[in-house]
Amino acid sequence: MPMQTAKLSDPAVRAFVSALNAHDEEAFRAALAPGATMADDGSDRDLADWTAREIFDSHGHMEIEKETAEGRALVASYRNDTWGEMRTRWTFDVADGKVTRFETGQA
Repeated sequence: MPMQTAKLSDPAVRAFVSALNAHDEEAFRAALAPGATMADDGSDRDLADWTAREIFDSHGHMEIEKETAEGRALVASYRNDTWGEMRTRWTFDVADGKVTRFETGQA
């Protein structure tokens, strides 16, 4: 059974996932620290381009299976209109209540 977003342990990660699932670009940007970075399958990507393509333009959605590392590592079923559904892992670096970096890839 998927984990409720509201029950995610880390407030910054909870804000990130909530904004992603609500397709709220403003709240999503607010969850990220200035200059935040990201990687997909081990390769650094342009954060604005990647999030537009993989999340907002393609209706991305995360269903959390489990969290570890005090809420900063997730396994989720991720789906979007481009790729369909896949099991993914997400890790987050957080400072001052904002996500400074996230990494994702197939789990």
